[in-house]
Amino acid sequence: MSAPAGHATVVVAGLGSEFRRDDGVGSVVAERAVTEAASARDVGPIGDPLDLLGVWNNADLVVIVDAVASGAPPGQVRVLEMDVARLSAHDDGAAVPAPQSTHGIGLAGVLRLARALGQAPARLVVVGIEGERFDLGRGLSPSVQAAVPEAVRRVVELIKEVHPCA
Repeated sequence: MSAPAGHATVVVAGLGSEFRRDDGVGSVVAERAVTEAASARDVGPIGDPLDLLGVWNNADLVVIVDAVASGAPPGQVRVLEMDVARLSAHDDGAAVPAPQSTHGIGLAGVLRLARALGQAPARLVVVGIEGERFDLGRGLSPSVQAAVPEAVRRVVELIKEVHPCA
């Protein structure tokens, strides 16, 4: 993906499936954030992190929005900066364990592959929303639905770091 000279490229991707309840929150947040900050490109919904190859190539910033299951209270929003150079995750400056993924290869594995291919983004940030229900069906649980505005705000803030007029 190429941007006009002097113009940074921002990609936002909602990861997950709308058919697994709260797992669909990523697409909801990504779509709303890109509508609010039109200077980014929504490439979702993404069902598998491997689908990011080719759509995030050499972007200045990639924001991945995904439901997580870490044991935190449902609806909690966390921002996790991935260290693209070292492929480790940092959350507010502290090292944290690699997130578990229900997706095939996982985000860190796809990032390693993109680096090997010379197509990794310059910066990768994950906005995670703690899910409550991941069973089959559609619709977000009330706690996750209530967290959508906060998650959108956090994604828009990240976009505005790159595009202040967004």
